[in-house]
Amino acid sequence: MIRKAILFIILLPLAIIFVSLAVANRQTVAISLDPFDQGQPAFVLTLPLFALLFAVVIAGVLIGGIAAWMRQGKWRRAARLAQGEARELRLELDNLRRSSSAGQQPREGVRVDYAPRLTIPPPAA
Repeated sequence: MIRKAILFIILLPLAIIFVSLAVANRQTVAISLDPFDQGQPAFVLTLPLFALLFAVVIAGVLIGGIAAWMRQGKWRRAARLAQGEARELRLELDNLRRSSSAGQQPREGVRVDYAPRLTIPPPAA
């Protein structure tokens, strides 16, 4: 509930800003990627200024998200390895619990460290 309210509090002002930006910048601009011939460029794209601004913002968000995702790859890999190790240890623990409750020896491949048991010697006569 609080998350929806905070989202509404943040998104409503952003929507108002974007709509006012779009209404204020309706004039068209020509975008050319030909640096050699400004008079007769090879490719010209004409679109409203607000559309260009929105496209640049969206491209920036996508590029930033991809860069962050790539930088965090080592942490995701470490988490996957830790989850796999935890899964293996849980299975080993379950096997040990089952074998100890049934009074059997643990299954083949399960390593159990038997520590020497202390015994009390009989009293000296």
